[in-house]
Amino acid sequence: MGAVLVQGPRAVGKSTTAMQLSKSYISIDESVELIEMVKNSPEIILKGDTPRFIDEWQLSPPIWNAVRHEVDFRQKTGQFILAGSSSPSADITHHTGAGRIGRVTMFPLSLSESNDSLQQVDINRLFNEKNPEIAGYGGLTIEQYAQKIITGGWPGLLGKSEKQALIYLSNYLDDISRIDTGSEIHKADPARMRSLLRALSRNLSTEAPVTKLAAEAGLTVDSVSPQTARKYIDQLSQIFVLQELPPWATHIRSNVRQRVNPKWHFSDPSLAATALELSSEQLLTDLKTLGYFFESLAIRDLRVYAQALGGNVSHYRDETGLEVDAVIELRNGKWLACEIKLGGSGFIAEGIKNTLKLKNKLEENKRKDMAGLCVITAGKESYTDRETGVHIISLGHLFVSQDM
Repeated sequence: MGAVLVQGPRAVGKSTTAMQLSKSYISIDESVELIEMVKNSPEIILKGDTPRFIDEWQLSPPIWNAVRHEVDFRQKTGQFILAGSSSPSADITHHTGAGRIGRVTMFPLSLSESNDSLQQVDINRLFNEKNPEIAGYGGLTIEQYAQKIITGGWPGLLGKSEKQALIYLSNYLDDISRIDTGSEIHKADPARMRSLLRALSRNLSTEAPVTKLAAEAGLTVDSVSPQTARKYIDQLSQIFVLQELPPWATHIRSNVRQRVNPKWHFSDPSLAATALELSSEQLLTDLKTLGYFFESLAIRDLRVYAQALGGNVSHYRDETGLEVDAVIELRNGKWLACEIKLGGSGFIAEGIKNTLKLKNKLEENKRKDMAGLCVITAGKESYTDRETGVHIISLGHLFVSQDM
């Protein structure tokens, strides 16, 4: 590509990473004067050693087309790196940049990247080996998983205490509630945005309808409708704080209809914990809530691993009540279904049963693309169930290699 756009939520390391890979640098937010100047003459900031890193480019939207034209003119790869904490709107990027500007989304660190995984189960093996048998033992305790949920995968919080994380992330959420992305709702009441954040946090890992979220957040007061709540949600998605988990688009053999509602997940479950002012001790006294938060932690990591393989993560639910928490699907059509459970033989058995039910509902051509079925747990054991072939995998054992 002639240029790469690095996007993602604030504080995941976009600028730090881009700085390490660039040979010259400019940040558009250095001054108000620079922002105004670049709006009128965006080409003036394109000169410099390449790759040239342009940070917070979205503050001056004309940069997009200026970079696109310059890439066309130079006819070289590796010319520019753009980074920002909000997704460009369609009117800015109506010329998509296809073939010129590639996009990479950065997430908070997975357990593997923060060195909290023992890296005993390579998710790549599940896609590339026929009938692999996995094994692993040890790793994080349930108490440590609860702590990881509170502190999150933010690079700046590695090694920090829960108290330090609470202070940092409380300020993070306060900034989010006041953020101006240039959309029509940037004048929204910060107090209402904080209420919506709490409502989303209470419904983490669920398919709660927007009407329910609006009612819980008090957004129906003064004739503010669920449609406005949806606009608030879109704003959170635009800055990558909220990352809805879409339903899996596939065909099943029966006439059972699939649900089409997304599941609510933040870019990191620590944001939901902070919005509700939860500590790891409180999570450990409420295993149902801990289960929802653990599911969100697992979804965060699965998204990281799936992206490394060029895939996406979605979820499955139909009108019979059958639910599978995560389906990783690669570009070649291969897919891996994952139920997510804290642990316990009964819950693991339920997870195995659900993944097998999903497999049996699919059309034959879709079953042929199946890479495997698994239950992801907070336990210390990873193994392949000999009777069913379903993999039981500790989240703290997972990692992804890219050399197969």
